Amino acid sequence: MKTIRKSKKVKITLIIQNPTIMITNSDFKFQQNETVTLELPFSEHIDELRQRLFHIFWVILILTCFAFAEVKFLVKILELPVSNVKFFQLSPGEYFVSTVKISFYTGILFGSPFAIGQLILFLLPGLTKKETKIILPLLLSSLCLFGLGLVFSYYALIPAALNFFLSYSDEVIEPFWSFDQYFEFILVLFYSTGLAFQIPILQILLGLLNIVSAKQMINSWRYIILVSTIIGAILTPSTDPLTQVLLSSAILLLYFSGIGILLLIKN
Repeated sequence: MKTIRKSKKVKITLIIQNPTIMITNSDFKFQQNETVTLELPFSEHIDELRQRLFHIFWVILILTCFAFAEVKFLVKILELPVSNVKFFQLSPGEYFVSTVKISFYTGILFGSPFAIGQLILFLLPGLTKKETKIILPLLLSSLCLFGLGLVFSYYALIPAALNFFLSYSDEVIEPFWSFDQYFEFILVLFYSTGLAFQIPILQILLGLLNIVSAKQMINSWRYIILVSTIIGAILTPSTDPLTQVLLSSAILLLYFSGIGILLLIKN
């Protein structure tokens, strides 16, 4: 005997009142041209900063490894300002350590545009339009001026300093130089010149913050000549007068260029 079960289908009907909800501007008190900003928690800012620093680290590391693979080419470029000097190493690992330094500084140099770009992307959401118009051009100009300082140092300061030392010891001492000490010498010249080329950026910041006016900068030109001479003597690792005069002249030119740019911005 078979038992047949009949299944009953139960129909459930949901009745929703007011099925359509219209949201209009009247539900929220918005004003015209009002900017609504969403503030992220502090922890999310830290996470974003950590991620950007992590990306910067990997980019510099990759560029450093690439520079180390082509370090012989970089060494030849650094040796170009002095073609009649023979280099040697004082210890078995001196040249290796020098090549690691060259690769690392090259990675930092070519990775700095990416680092500045990451810094801009991190700061951009928190800046007003007025601050963005000031800070972004200053950061990019600072990078360009630093690169210009490196070029000026390579083609003007370094040859002038090295030729002075070579001519001073000519016909008396045979020039045999330690490569590590030579690299340290030109490294100081590179970075001191790059920092000296940041003078217009500092002037513009002081002028925009109304700390020092362009007129005050012009009236202080006598003191600036003295200060530029002192800075040229401090920043140049060599004691020859030609290198100091070249750097002091560049500082003066940058100073008056900064005044001109500040006047253009103010007007």
